Amino acid sequence: MSVDETPLTASAHERRNSLEKHLQTRPDMQDLKNRHILLDTNVAPALQATRQDLARQRASDNLKKNLEKRPGRDELVERIYPFSFDPFLSASILFCLIRRDGIKYLALTSSGNILPATNAAPALQAHARELEKQMLADNLEHRIQNRPQPEDLISQGILSEDEDPRSA
Repeated sequence: MSVDETPLTASAHERRNSLEKHLQTRPDMQDLKNRHILLDTNVAPALQATRQDLARQRASDNLKKNLEKRPGRDELVERIYPFSFDPFLSASILFCLIRRDGIKYLALTSSGNILPATNAAPALQAHARELEKQMLADNLEHRIQNRPQPEDLISQGILSEDEDPRSA
């Protein structure tokens, strides 16, 4: 039985070559400023801090506003499956819904009637639509339950204590 005596760390020469390689490929100062890694040194530090505070405040205000106006479950189901409630919507509205929401439904027949694009037998199409609607509602319910709560956003530092949307 032989013992492997190769060193676990690289030699000093290999470490130096690695360091030189990394120094050659490191980004320049302007690139770091453009990617907002380094702060702009042409601006006074007090102004930089104020700018950062204002940007953070604007982002938290937008987040708070959007948290307050999040739609409920019923409204989201209505948005996802709008044509199941009124099958006689005009074709232009339904085509607009298909493009905007990515709903892959319907085709126009030569008579101008709107039919769902399905392979189900006509007697089963209503049941298939209801099943699809219920599956979408269940999926939506699961996603609503997994939304981040305001206390999670506060604990992660995204919102501060005084920005809690429930206290408004």
